[in-house]
Amino acid sequence: MIVLAIDTAGVDCAVAVYDGATGRVLGSVSETIGRGHAERLIAMIDEALGKAGLTLSEIERVAVTVGPGSFTGIRVGVAAARGLALALGIECVGVSTLSVLGNLPALKSSSKSSRTVLAAMNAHREEIYAQTFENGEPSDEPRVLALDDFLAQATPDTVTVVGSAMALLADRAAQTEPDHFPIEIVAALGARAKAQGKPKPLYLRGPDAKPQTGFAVSRA
Repeated sequence: MIVLAIDTAGVDCAVAVYDGATGRVLGSVSETIGRGHAERLIAMIDEALGKAGLTLSEIERVAVTVGPGSFTGIRVGVAAARGLALALGIECVGVSTLSVLGNLPALKSSSKSSRTVLAAMNAHREEIYAQTFENGEPSDEPRVLALDDFLAQATPDTVTVVGSAMALLADRAAQTEPDHFPIEIVAALGARAKAQGKPKPLYLRGPDAKPQTGFAVSRA
C-alpha cells in the first residue's frame, strides 16, 4: 500500500510518500513554519511525490494527523486529506499526535523496551494532553490532565515521558518547546491503521478564541 501522509497539526508542515509493503519512506518534505500550512501544503505534496517518483493517482491511502494540536493547522490537514481521498476514491485515515509521540521511543531505540510510555503535550493554562502507551499501542484514551495530576502520574522510575510536557517535570513553569510529529511515524501508523470512516479533528478542549457577546451590530 502506498500512503500519502500529511502533518499540519503543529508548527511543522510535513508530507511523506510511504510504501507500506517495505516500510520505506519513498519521498518526504518537512518544514517548521509555525503558521501558513494552507499556503504550503499542496506544493509540498507535489514535491514529496516528485521525490518518490510517483503520481497522485498511484496513492492508495491518505493519512493525516488529527490532533490534539493547532486548531487551524488540524482543520487544514484534515480538509486537504479528505478532499484528496474523495477525489481519488481511496481511504483516508486519521493518526493522533499523541500516538505519534507514543511511538517515538521505538523509533529512537534499536531495541524494544517494555516500559510504559506517557505521551504528554503542554496544552498550557496548566493543562496537559496525555495518553499512555504499551509497546506503541494505546492503553487508555486521550485526555486532558491538570498539571498537578500530570506531575503526580509522570514518575520517571515507572514511565517514559515523551513530548513537550516532559520539561515541566523539572520546572512546572518552564517554557516548553513545540511538539514535533515525525512524518515517518505518521506514515507508518497510517499504513496500518484501520479505516473507520472520514477522519475528524481530535479536539480535547474548546478553542482559546471565543466569540464576543453583549455587542450589537449597528445598522447604517
